Amino acid sequence: MERSVMSAIVACRTEALGGHMEACGTTRVAYNSCRNRHRPKCQGRARAAWLAARQADLLPVPYFHVVFTLLAPIAAIAFQNKAVVYGILFKAAAESMTTLAANPRRLDGLIGGSPSSTPGDRH
Repeated sequence: MERSVMSAIVACRTEALGGHMEACGTTRVAYNSCRNRHRPKCQGRARAAWLAARQADLLPVPYFHVVFTLLAPIAAIAFQNKAVVYGILFKAAAESMTTLAANPRRLDGLIGGSPSSTPGDRH
C-alpha cells in the first residue's frame, strides 16, 4: 500500500496524470491531482464535505472524543487477527469507559454505547 500511495503522491499534479487547460485572462495547463486520501491538498473538498456531514450528526451536548491505541507489537498481531484483537480492544475499552463513568468522583453516570446502558437508567 505504501508504494501505491507514494506513487500517487509523486505523480500528483504532473503530466503523468494528465491535465487540462485553464483560461482566466491567461491560459495555463492545470495538471490533475491524484485524489489520494493520504494527500490533504487533494482531498480538501471531500474532507470539508465529510466534516460538514459529521457536524450535522452531532447532538447539541458536550462530549469527549476518546481514542484507544495499540502498542506496535500488538498492532502487528492485530494486522493478522483483526476480528479477535479488535474485539478484545473494544470490549476492554467499553469496560474501562463504563467503569470510569460510573465512578462518583468522575462522571457518576452511564455513557452512550456501554452494554449496561438502558434508556431509563440515566443519572
